[in-house]
Amino acid sequence: MSGLFSGKGFSGKIKITQNEFVQLRDIIYELSGIYLQDNRKFLIENRFAPRLSELNLKSYSAYINYLKNHNKGKTEELSMLTELITTNETSFFRDNSQLKVFRNHTLKKIIDESNKTGRREIKIWSAGCSSGEEPYTLAIILHEALKDEIRKWRISITANDISTNVLKMAQKGIYTRHALRTTPIHIVKKYFKDRGNEVFQLNPEVKRLVRFGKINLNLDRDVARIPKSNVIFCRNVIIYFDKNMKKKVLSNFHNNLLDNGHLYVGHSESLHFVKDKFKPRQHAGTITYHKI
Repeated sequence: MSGLFSGKGFSGKIKITQNEFVQLRDIIYELSGIYLQDNRKFLIENRFAPRLSELNLKSYSAYINYLKNHNKGKTEELSMLTELITTNETSFFRDNSQLKVFRNHTLKKIIDESNKTGRREIKIWSAGCSSGEEPYTLAIILHEALKDEIRKWRISITANDISTNVLKMAQKGIYTRHALRTTPIHIVKKYFKDRGNEVFQLNPEVKRLVRFGKINLNLDRDVARIPKSNVIFCRNVIIYFDKNMKKKVLSNFHNNLLDNGHLYVGHSESLHFVKDKFKPRQHAGTITYHKI
């Protein structure tokens, strides 16, 4: 899942003033919907100093002017800005208590209802997919649940992130052992090819279920292109949005979900402020949200 700041990086000498911080924060918010609290000033300095050095800029005011006035390549620079403000810490089968509920309750219900109607179709959206561990985990769970019958199903897992770099990594389907640290050993042996040197290649049959694409959750036109979903996973993403942005994103999720759709968010994220759109459901170790 894409997250905000790891606190690691280059320790630069260029300091950011409060006025510069507010201006840069506004640009970041307009771009991505991510809101930076005042206590993030040091982390801005930590992350952005190398970029200022690359551009030979002596102050954050100069960088802000560069962002506002640099027409040639501006899209590329704004894309790089998103890389600087996000970090990605994830793994396969992370937060297994949620995945267990997905497998034993949500997915089972979808499969049972689909078998009754004869319309064997499952659509899942991984919003904030990072380097692909989450959507590929869901694809593996579907393979385990449906086994050979999976060939009779129309399955679509749409995986999106704002970071171009992590999407490139995801599309390759190549991971280190560290990314598999929370994955059962029998799953690793069944769905990954050991290429040596602690590197593993994901099974093509799993990869084919997932379609990756860049998205900005702050742009309605981006969200509108996502196919209607039975389930949305957006874990550890909305925690970085302010209340207005959260309401906007969750409203779009509500519109995207099919009737009786399910939403999974991170353990530390609550939807108490959108009670008119989602109903919480308690499970052992986790909470899921059901579209009203």
